[in-house]
Amino acid sequence: MLTNQSRPPIAAFLVLATMAFLATSCSADNPTAPGTIKLVAAENFYGALAREIGGSHVDVTSILSNPDADPHLFQPATSTGQEVAVANVVVMNGLGYDDWMNRLMDAAPSKGRIVVSVADVVHQTGVDPNPHLWYDALQMPQVVDAIASALERVDPSHAAAYKSGAQQARASIASIANAVVKLRKDFGGADVAYTERVPGLLLSDAGMNVLTPPSFARSIEDGTDPAPADIAAMQELLTSHRVKVLLYNNQATSPITDQLQGLARAEGIPVVPVSETLPRGQTFAFWQLHQIASLRAALKSSLPR
Repeated sequence: MLTNQSRPPIAAFLVLATMAFLATSCSADNPTAPGTIKLVAAENFYGALAREIGGSHVDVTSILSNPDADPHLFQPATSTGQEVAVANVVVMNGLGYDDWMNRLMDAAPSKGRIVVSVADVVHQTGVDPNPHLWYDALQMPQVVDAIASALERVDPSHAAAYKSGAQQARASIASIANAVVKLRKDFGGADVAYTERVPGLLLSDAGMNVLTPPSFARSIEDGTDPAPADIAAMQELLTSHRVKVLLYNNQATSPITDQLQGLARAEGIPVVPVSETLPRGQTFAFWQLHQIASLRAALKSSLPR
């Protein structure tokens, strides 16, 4: 989802200078602060899970955390590099979604730092895989276990607490998985569309058919204009009522996606927003369950009366 944005030459120089400074001044192993593990999560939904698992024993910093910002445009600040430089544990998504985290870690190497890459944990591979792994509730328990294992390695004295926290986190994720299974039972096979792949893994788990042209979704994710033929195909899905629901990323809209939303509403097709990062004040489970409930309500409203 995130793409490398071009930088002005001066900005590029400042970033490189910052990384060089971190590499020379912060390359030593990072000892655990007394009683507290320093964990940096590239995205706030992973940070929320880490906080749920680690409790008071973990100091969590989430980098990509503004629910009002477009994640496509994110660029790490100097303070981000400083946080990563002193982290005992780093949790990142992988699959190119947060490559900036790799650059920050390369700038401040540490033999003692443990890195949890969610893509590696769930063994997501293939050609152009969907990077929005946190929308796959069926695999998230593996991520919880990987985070708990990393915390135990850094701080074995509190292993029991981390095991207990992981058990609670898995229970909350089980509620999401149950909601997805029920969605599949009630609406599996429904034809839907999205503007980009953010909810794609959820829809796949729920057995729904996504009719969006893949090249359209890829263009939106990459921040480029879709081909006219792809735009026409999306419009036809709506005007011919071939889909029951249109889902869109409410953090990364554009004139094209706004136009499609307006067309869907004019045609009486429900429009369901989804977000790419965790909204403020919500738990991971509440966030996902709320979005599933919104999708369920939209599908139900599309049924013949």
